[in-house]
Amino acid sequence: MTTIQTKPLTPHFGVEVSGMALSDVSAGQNFAELRALFEEHSALLFRAQDISNAEHMALAQLFGPIEDRKADERKPGEKFEVPEVSNVQKDGSTSGEMDLHTLNLKSNFLWHSDSTFLPTPALTNILIGRVVTTEGGATELASTRAAWAAMPEALKAKIRGRGIWHRYSHSRRKISPELAELPMFNKWPDQHWNAVWPNPVNGREALYIASHAFKVDGYDETESQALLDELMAYCTQPEFTYSHQWAVGDVLIWDQRAVLHRGTPWPYEQPRTLSSICASVTQDDGIGSIRMPA
Repeated sequence: MTTIQTKPLTPHFGVEVSGMALSDVSAGQNFAELRALFEEHSALLFRAQDISNAEHMALAQLFGPIEDRKADERKPGEKFEVPEVSNVQKDGSTSGEMDLHTLNLKSNFLWHSDSTFLPTPALTNILIGRVVTTEGGATELASTRAAWAAMPEALKAKIRGRGIWHRYSHSRRKISPELAELPMFNKWPDQHWNAVWPNPVNGREALYIASHAFKVDGYDETESQALLDELMAYCTQPEFTYSHQWAVGDVLIWDQRAVLHRGTPWPYEQPRTLSSICASVTQDDGIGSIRMPA
């Protein structure tokens, strides 16, 4: 039996895991070890994994219910398909740089946590490299847990105990007003979450912000944006970040409660496809501790 080994991705968070085939992980085999690494290190990298879409889904379901943002759009009998982060169109061509589809991909270049705009946000994203580029196209992570632990008390005091409001169209409007008006970005009411999310397993706190955040309790919108920008800048300093250059078969799993992420540009004529499944938080993940009044 192969021994599971880890090595740090950064001094502050994240590990590369070897000796574990994610396609073989089940509730009774290695998931307890995987989940313990997830809680402790916030971000996990696995290389050279051979994992099908069905196995990808099975792995995500071990973390929690699979997030399905298109459930209301699916016709009767249509099955959930693994979402792809891709510039490849149905005819095999790549989308143009200013197409709305590409502009939506560019929205992912803003630091964010997935699904803070949903009534039930994401616990994790499991992202798999399927088609990769010769340059660019990295995925970068930032630990808001490590940043919060190091943050000066004067800055913490500005946000501690306050709620933050999140809206999907807010992040899209930063890229394109036309993009922000699309129905897919206006399905859900604004969400109100506590700014700090304590991990229920180890008690370690993380700042819970995203590019979707637009208003902080006790501040007007201009003051809110200035504070959110200041917090984001602090959390995404080099000492709190990791940049991953993809190879086919790489898998990144991270804790959305404690880690921001973003993509980086690549030559848009080159195809790039990552398969991405988010699992939603449950009561066991501490959602009750961050719910604020609507």
